[in-house]
Amino acid sequence: MRYELIIFDWDGTLMDSVPRIVSCMQAAAIEAELGELARADIENIIGLGLPEAIDTLCPGILPAQAERLRERYAHHFVHVDTTPMRFFAGVEDHLARLRAREMPRLAVATGKSRRGLDRIFRETGSLDWFHASRTADETRSKPHPQMLMELLDELAVPVERAVMVGDTEYDLEMARAIGMPRVGVSYGVHTPERLAVSQPETIAHSVDELFAWLQA
Repeated sequence: MRYELIIFDWDGTLMDSVPRIVSCMQAAAIEAELGELARADIENIIGLGLPEAIDTLCPGILPAQAERLRERYAHHFVHVDTTPMRFFAGVEDHLARLRAREMPRLAVATGKSRRGLDRIFRETGSLDWFHASRTADETRSKPHPQMLMELLDELAVPVERAVMVGDTEYDLEMARAIGMPRVGVSYGVHTPERLAVSQPETIAHSVDELFAWLQA
């Protein structure tokens, strides 16, 4: 194994949660009197922290309306929407095999809030799978690399011995900003062409292909 640390994005990389995110944001936008939002526009901002996502999705939005959108989105995501969210097929088995090794260590860098990530850790029993995690509300949102720098510092791993795995340009660009190796996955929200701009080590087109490359 060439890496001491693998840092994963969550939504669209480990978990098939994009349909639920889209559904909740569309419902929230209507309740916030912003009208209908296109699926493609919502998919574009997945991976950003929620305030940054709202600013990108709705340029010029007033603070009160942004807060209304945030509140309704959170309400739908936690209490209303029942769109299934599961790990992509094969993720749990592949992570279990990695966890059985002394190296690499595993971490999460996500646009979720700490409350949201902890909730999904509890629901899936996956907290102990990872040595560390960072969320957008406790550091700076992607594509700023601060969450990666904090993870490297916490786990005492040099940047060249870590790799960032994600399905969006925001994941790859924060890694590129500090010279961290990076891998794109095309089964999430951003196209292979968009991911390729960030010059990843490779672009995996399936979960099996991703983990085969990581373990090669």
